[in-house]
Amino acid sequence: MRLLIVEDEEDMREALCYGLRRRGYAVDAAGDGTDAVEQCGINEYDLVVLDLNLPGLDGMEVLKHIRSMENPAKVLILSARSELADKISGLDSGASDYLTKPFHFEELEARIRMLLRRSFIQTEAALTRGGLCLDSNLKTAAFQGKQLEFSMREFAILEYLMIHMGRPVSAEELLEHVWDREADPFSNQVKVYISVIRRKLLAVTDEEIIRSIRGAGYLIDKEEPL
Repeated sequence: MRLLIVEDEEDMREALCYGLRRRGYAVDAAGDGTDAVEQCGINEYDLVVLDLNLPGLDGMEVLKHIRSMENPAKVLILSARSELADKISGLDSGASDYLTKPFHFEELEARIRMLLRRSFIQTEAALTRGGLCLDSNLKTAAFQGKQLEFSMREFAILEYLMIHMGRPVSAEELLEHVWDREADPFSNQVKVYISVIRRKLLAVTDEEIIRSIRGAGYLIDKEEPL
């Protein structure tokens, strides 16, 4: 999933980006409100972590801009403003969640997971199809109980396809949601990663779990009800 971290304190911004990237997220960053608005206009984010005390545009103005978009991202306000009135104002203005500073990174990441599950109509941490099971919390995968070793990027691709089971996902959509803004849209890196994931799946099952749909992308079929 692709996140935007909007935080003017450089050390905090870099620490958040580092920690979330290690958890497998594609992460972009903005140090002021104007930059955040510009990036939201260019890129499609699954979630924005938003500070309120920003140079340029205030965080509440950034939130207003995000809410006005056709497909608005989830917004988690992360702010030192801890008064009840501030929290109510942020939530009433369209924020999905509000976490005050100081905070524990583990709680922040748990809230991000919860909001992303809500975004994609996913109520359980475990994604399953047949013998394949992905744990979105632990970032682990198994087939019929046998652990599978995926890199964070490989897991993120497979997770995105599992969330969208039943419809083709284009390479462009995967680049938009699994890579950050450094991704090269003209490279074949999606194809390469899909090939690696398929090879690892074929080591445990003969089923073609990820199908290529000409002109549409990659598809994991939903299971037929028994």
